[in-house]
Amino acid sequence: MEASKNVAQSLPAKEIGFYEETTISPGFFILKFNSETDENQNFKREVSSNFIQFHFCIKGSASFVFNKGNYKLSIQEGNSLLLYNPQRDLPLDLSLNPHSWVLSVLLPINKFHSLFSTEANYITFLSEENKDRKYYKDGHISPSMAVVLNQLMNYNLHPTIKPLYFKAKAYELLSLYFNRPADADVEQCPFLADEDNVSKIKKAKQIMVARMAEPPTLQQLADEINLPLNKLKEGFKQVYGDSVFSFLFDYKMEVARQLLATGSHNVNEVGLKVGYSTSSHFIAAFKKRFGTTPKKFLMGLNA
Repeated sequence: MEASKNVAQSLPAKEIGFYEETTISPGFFILKFNSETDENQNFKREVSSNFIQFHFCIKGSASFVFNKGNYKLSIQEGNSLLLYNPQRDLPLDLSLNPHSWVLSVLLPINKFHSLFSTEANYITFLSEENKDRKYYKDGHISPSMAVVLNQLMNYNLHPTIKPLYFKAKAYELLSLYFNRPADADVEQCPFLADEDNVSKIKKAKQIMVARMAEPPTLQQLADEINLPLNKLKEGFKQVYGDSVFSFLFDYKMEVARQLLATGSHNVNEVGLKVGYSTSSHFIAAFKKRFGTTPKKFLMGLNA
């Protein structure tokens, strides 16, 4: 039947143990690729031309192969790809590098149009003029998107609510992806047209992540990347859609959540690892971010 063309024609389960597919609604899928091996993992899936594809690299790197290997698109940690070509099928041919995570969202273009029908003026390819043209876009994963992606990758609630949870998170992810303030327009933000400045902002992010337990002050960070303080603040907001320390807070809390989920560290140890000298400050920060205490979070994992 026709619907089968739009649904995965995947490899046998024994070959794709790193892969999980969840159906949000008919024709609307979340695909999770999680490789913790030392070898490349490969996956193929038929996807017809009426689908729009979103790919998010949460960890490591991967590449998508097209046209029988004649063309490749790489995706690195912290980046996303949007692909749509109404003129031809774009089957998934994914090569996932060792110790990498990728999450993909696939949905029919008519379903996608229905989500944004009143917003076509600012989503370029939804306009009447462009709706039948192929479209490609790469971008950064914002801190708020990273939180949702990690929630999807590390789902640990009761199986009966998984469909509802994934549906809510899929809509949240798409909303954040198309959030206008974070989706900076180079023409409107001359700062982003300066590749040297963007490189410095990326370095600032790397510094904050590497030293999250003892981060530099904004002035120290600005001095280290050789950028005026106001340019650091302005540029970080434009590139990552958030302030430096708001980004760092979200990042630290997500790291803390993942450390707790492993069961290898107690609350005090996790707090110290992400930069909180007292457990009470860490507990307050965790509750502010996730609405629950670390202890209750751990109890939920073991329920």
